[in-house]
Amino acid sequence: MDTLDFSALKKNLKKDFSGFPEVKICVLGDAPTQLLVQALRGFGYNQKISYTILEADFDQIDRQLMDPASDVYAFNPDFIIVYNAQQKLQQKFYKKKRTEKESFASDFINHLEELFSSVNSNTSCRIIYLNFAESLDGVYGNYANNIDFSFLYQIRKINLELMNMAIKTGNLSICDISLLSSFLGKQVVFSPSLYINSNLTFSLDFLPVVVKNISDIILSAKGKFNKCIILDLDNTLWGGIIGDDGIENIQIGDLGIGKAFTELQYWVMQLKERGIIVCVCSKNNEEIAREPFEKHPDMVLRMEDISVFMANWETKADNIRAIQAILNIGFDSMVFLDDNPFEREFVKKEIPEITVPDLPEDPAEYLLYLQSLNLFEISALSAEDEKRTQQYQEDAKRTVIKKSFANEEEFLSSLEMISEVSAFNKFSTPRVAQLTQRSNQFNLRTIRYSESEVASLSQDPNAITLSYNLQDKYGQYGLISVVVLKKKTDRIVAIDTWLMSCRVLKRGMEKFVLNTIVAAAQKGGFEWIEGEYIPTAKNDMVADHYKSLGFEAMEKENHWQLNVGNYSKFEVYIQEVKA
Repeated sequence: MDTLDFSALKKNLKKDFSGFPEVKICVLGDAPTQLLVQALRGFGYNQKISYTILEADFDQIDRQLMDPASDVYAFNPDFIIVYNAQQKLQQKFYKKKRTEKESFASDFINHLEELFSSVNSNTSCRIIYLNFAESLDGVYGNYANNIDFSFLYQIRKINLELMNMAIKTGNLSICDISLLSSFLGKQVVFSPSLYINSNLTFSLDFLPVVVKNISDIILSAKGKFNKCIILDLDNTLWGGIIGDDGIENIQIGDLGIGKAFTELQYWVMQLKERGIIVCVCSKNNEEIAREPFEKHPDMVLRMEDISVFMANWETKADNIRAIQAILNIGFDSMVFLDDNPFEREFVKKEIPEITVPDLPEDPAEYLLYLQSLNLFEISALSAEDEKRTQQYQEDAKRTVIKKSFANEEEFLSSLEMISEVSAFNKFSTPRVAQLTQRSNQFNLRTIRYSESEVASLSQDPNAITLSYNLQDKYGQYGLISVVVLKKKTDRIVAIDTWLMSCRVLKRGMEKFVLNTIVAAAQKGGFEWIEGEYIPTAKNDMVADHYKSLGFEAMEKENHWQLNVGNYSKFEVYIQEVKA
């Protein structure tokens, strides 16, 4: 795991945070949290985020979360971080009678459910809960695994039930202190002298690791996360140089150092199966570079697993730019792996936004190092993620085919596009929530919704919800656009949310969507549609969106209106079908 230094994070607090987007956080703990708050604020500078933090009074978790008039709810945070110290938990357990210890975990989880229910009744923010490092208390030794009234059994049960709770609760994320502790070791996580003298339960070395993981959760919920891994080949995906050594001599498989590359490929395959886009960027002759994917019996990754394959003698930076143009995602959502330090530094200099881990010299250490970085944090997962590789392969095919047409209209007409338009429902709720969390560029107001909030919108009598799936003769795009309209007056409906996947830009989809918005407004008896553009660091591409679609500017800056009665339907090459 990359070294993070608490003193460096503390020095960041003196730096200029102006211009960074604000995220409001409330921190609650039954142990001192001052240094955790300092570290989190300091880490925010590294992420170019201004964390505005309300640190509640010590040991006030219950009072703050159960009282609707508390400081927490008046603060209206985006995130609430709850920290119950493992040491405090252990003290409570030890004070229980023998007959009460078997139900300790169940009682504790039931109490947390009450607290979280109160949070959900009073705010729509996300909860980040720090789970518990396991404790070697030595009371029963290894036999603690055989009895349900040992502290080891109960703390493991709590961590398991927290996972089950997170599955059921759409706005609960777990910061996995248990996993971090097992990875780093108790000696790094906990300082006995610091605890005895100041009651601090995390060591100064561990605090930066904790806030890094908390920040990973926050950024993913805010729509900033990695979507694509780009792989070099020689000495990165296999040992040796394919052009010199030949397919029969590259190192891969179960023997020697080849095992390290094989296990790395298995890991990449797991990323691909959960929806990460896998691409190749290699200085090689393409025919030679493809050969192991097509013919080597020990290769885990095959050509069908690769969304975009770039093997030529252009610079790595130029090829990554070409990959980005095909995928139409931000450089800041890409990870590039290359064993060569020169190539890594060149790409970092040419494309500063991309994540380029400095791989260890020994390939045997690649996988453990990459796993420690937590490069692929997410806040939601849908069944559609599993189809992403195929979808981007189809996009690449469309990009090639487009060049054969004389003009844009002929190309669009040839695609035979069909869009299914429907209101939000139980099936689409996870996908809609995920798209609101993922979309940054084509997003007029950048409002993020949890699954529970999406479900509430679908039942709101003053809201009109629209989701759009798209397909053409080359394949399925899946869910690509979301619109939420909210009644403002009897005559006016406002566009609360309008976002779209950048994969379908230049398909006429924005005009098609506006046609359906106007139709919905007409059906609801509205005379005017109002839209707002809220600028962010990433959505300047839609700064003129409403103007380009015929909306008129209102007096208030970045507010637009459209007269439904005067609207002329756009001609598009997309056929609408109702769900």
